Amino acid sequence: QVQLVESGGGLVQAGGSLRLSCAASGIIVSINDMGWYRQLPGKQRELVATITSGLSTNYADSVKGRFTITRGNAQNTVYLQMNSLKPEDTAVYYCAADIKYYSGGVTKRSDFWGQGTQVTVSS
Repeated sequence: QVQLVESGGGLVQAGGSLRLSCAASGIIVSINDMGWYRQLPGKQRELVATITSGLSTNYADSVKGRFTITRGNAQNTVYLQMNSLKPEDTAVYYCAADIKYYSGGVTKRSDFWGQGTQVTVSS
């Protein structure tokens, strides 16, 4: 019932920029943390950046100073602005959120994940 939908992935040249968007939909009570993760070719999924409902942020060392995570005014969206992109940033990027929601009249809380979007950085 709750879904996260991503957009903004694609092909970009090294040194360029890309902005990823993710929106949550459903009968949502509240959203705590939201974040972005990525899976590089041949590697396990790793943290990119997170942001709390209070707008505190956390970044992986590999993206500090280059990537910026923000939340929309409606609080059901999260963005990842990626600047100075490098070929090693090439990966499938996933958004995630800790969501409290209604299901059959009952309040539940779970982590949800987007479908993933491919980001490819060419040299």
